[in-house]
Amino acid sequence: MGVKQAIKSLDAFPRAEEHLLQKTQSGAVVSLVGLFIMATLFLHELRYYLTTYTVHQMAVDLKRGETLPIHINMTFPSLPCDVLSVDAIDMSGKHEVDLDTNIWKLRLSRDGHIIGTEYLSDLVEKEHQHKHDGDKDHNENSIHAHGFDQDAEKTIKKVKQALDNGEGCRVYGVLDVQRVAGNFHISVHGLNIFVAQMIFEGPNHVNVSHVIHDLSFGPKYPGIHNPLDETARILHGTSGTFKYYIKVVPTEYRYLSKEVLPTNQFSVTEYYSPINDRTWPAVYFLYDLSPITVTIREERRSFLHFITRLCAVLGGTFALTGMLDRWMYRLLEAMMKPNTRRVSRFKVYDTRKSLRGRQREGEKRGEMNQNQQSSEGRHDDDAALSDFLASLMDYTPTIPDELVEHYLAKSGFQCPDVRLIRLVAVATQKFIAEVANDALQHCKARQTSIIKDKKQQKDKRSILTMEDLSKALREYGVNVKHQEYFADSPMTGLDPASRDE
Repeated sequence: MGVKQAIKSLDAFPRAEEHLLQKTQSGAVVSLVGLFIMATLFLHELRYYLTTYTVHQMAVDLKRGETLPIHINMTFPSLPCDVLSVDAIDMSGKHEVDLDTNIWKLRLSRDGHIIGTEYLSDLVEKEHQHKHDGDKDHNENSIHAHGFDQDAEKTIKKVKQALDNGEGCRVYGVLDVQRVAGNFHISVHGLNIFVAQMIFEGPNHVNVSHVIHDLSFGPKYPGIHNPLDETARILHGTSGTFKYYIKVVPTEYRYLSKEVLPTNQFSVTEYYSPINDRTWPAVYFLYDLSPITVTIREERRSFLHFITRLCAVLGGTFALTGMLDRWMYRLLEAMMKPNTRRVSRFKVYDTRKSLRGRQREGEKRGEMNQNQQSSEGRHDDDAALSDFLASLMDYTPTIPDELVEHYLAKSGFQCPDVRLIRLVAVATQKFIAEVANDALQHCKARQTSIIKDKKQQKDKRSILTMEDLSKALREYGVNVKHQEYFADSPMTGLDPASRDE
């Protein structure tokens, strides 16, 4: 029994609060709002748990002997495809003029629509012996030696016609270069210097305006940002050379499935120089490799972390909605109390009014019946009362006559008639018997509602407790549970005789 009581004492919720036992409209609204908030937060936490995050690590780059892929997608709106070429030079001084590349060119109209496709391998610079800033006499002698053939005239005529029509060119594809520092550029260097002079009438008329749609050094991974994507450089009324200095950072992206994607990131700075008489305009991309490689690894949050956050969020929301429901219940209760008092006052007033009306009607009827039966029933009542009083002389009640006389005298009532004293004793005995019977019924009801152990089931005795007695007396208007009070002096509450003693 002691162990069970000790266990019960550990209960943090001994009883439900009063507002939780009543179903109200305000409670229903708070419950729906709480459920909606908890569902929203649950979906948010679930999405947060299922979403992966990345961890970055750095180490020294140990790769060597590999190629570097360069993905190009650019548009030259003011130069035809016939005059554009791609040239690449690495740090060792190797100049590749006929690259084994996969580069394509799209002819564009003035409005940007595609009107033709050409492969760049036939358009790269074939003979790089001549230099644009070389000796002019050497170029003139070469032209006089070889003559101005018919193919060159067709090329000049075709390019001039394309310039008059406002044709542009889009260059896209992949360059595979050595994994060392170097540069590649797109320009009109593939043309013979004399042919270029005949077409553009000087470097100042070569407009290298361009739009870089995509420039990357390997495949793309989630979250990568290439700083030159969608970069536009448009020239108006002048020309010059664009140089982009690129720092390439080797990168490995490790997916959650352990798949590894080798690629590269890069940063860039830009420089523009106006044209001079000794150089022709071009767009240069000068790249260098970083000695540090970056490893990006996908990871997912732990399930215990998800459960902890979920319990915190849902528990906090449940506690908050419980507090909100309690406040709303008390607010509505405080607002409804004045109205309840008014209604109760009106009800009491109406009840009193109806009782007074009924009492008056009863009095009238009683007076009429009394006048009719007074003469007939007076004789019978006197005879019955005489017989009852005479029987009291032969009856010995349970309560002694001395005890009754004592309490009557204490109440200030002196009665020499023994019959009246015994009448009070009989009435008291009947009252005590009814109270004891009601207390017994309360005791039986209490014992049937209590979970008993084996010893209590064998013991069928009924024990009168103060709790049962107070419930029985409360039905007769007697309250035995008085509030505690403190006497002003030790003699307070004593009768005069005790005080004199």
